[in-house]
Amino acid sequence: MTRSDLVEQLAERFDQLTQRDTEAAVKAILDAMADALARGHRIEIRGFGSFSINRRPPRIGRNPRSGEQVVVPEKLVPHFKPGKALREAVDRRGDEAAASGPTPD
Repeated sequence: MTRSDLVEQLAERFDQLTQRDTEAAVKAILDAMADALARGHRIEIRGFGSFSINRRPPRIGRNPRSGEQVVVPEKLVPHFKPGKALREAVDRRGDEAAASGPTPD
């Protein structure tokens, strides 16, 4: 699902919202989440999951072309941990899809 797919589904589901309002709401939520993570905060959405920042320490890597060693600096990367309800919902849907057979491409 892409961002535009999400906006489209929300606009269809909530008739009182225009496409433009829905797009603004989705943008505001995602921007607020990105800003909170950038400031080092943890985001927890009950029943869905939590977002946090993981630290990757500096390391020595290799340039695949020349083979020479390269220093890879420390990085802070976002991490998502799904909640129990989301894991169970995905598992249930996966079981249903497996029982119904292969899907056409």
